[in-house]
Amino acid sequence: MTGKTKGFECTRATMVVLTQNNIDTDQIIPARYLTTTVREGMGELLFYDWRRDGEGNLRDDCPLNTPEAARAGVLVAGSNFGCGSSREHAPWALGDFGFKAILSTDFADIFRANCLKNGLLPVAISAEVYECLVANPDARITIDLEKQELRYGNDGMCAFKIDSFSRQCMLEGIDELDFLLSHQDAIDAFEAGQP
Repeated sequence: MTGKTKGFECTRATMVVLTQNNIDTDQIIPARYLTTTVREGMGELLFYDWRRDGEGNLRDDCPLNTPEAARAGVLVAGSNFGCGSSREHAPWALGDFGFKAILSTDFADIFRANCLKNGLLPVAISAEVYECLVANPDARITIDLEKQELRYGNDGMCAFKIDSFSRQCMLEGIDELDFLLSHQDAIDAFEAGQP
């Protein structure tokens, strides 16, 4: 991400809903596509085996293949999202597809960490909020990272938690390396003072 992303702004978006639980990283981005080190174009490979048939054509029955999904900025998913093996390509593909945030009742820990390090916001929501979103898939979502608030529909609102370091990095559009490099003068001064 170093130097290539603007900060996470207050996001107002439509959503795509996938109600399946236990969506693993191999479903998000199949292992056969993990050879690249470039993020661009990964969105085409997102949920490849769900979105495409055996000949590579887009399937009509996949909610990610609708015109509405192409404009959506938020993915709402079932519980235990991002389980399975650790792969940074999963948040890369979700972000390149156009998602700014993923909402779920819970995330696999490593996937959640990979999202935060790659500028994709994982927001844990209650079962009640999840059910409300599933029942109202056309509702607009507003995510205010500064205030740590999620607003949905006409009057729904809930708070969410994110650690202060990840929050600050996302607001500034930086990653851990950018943060370290912003302290280069202090690092140089410390090193100069060492025997």
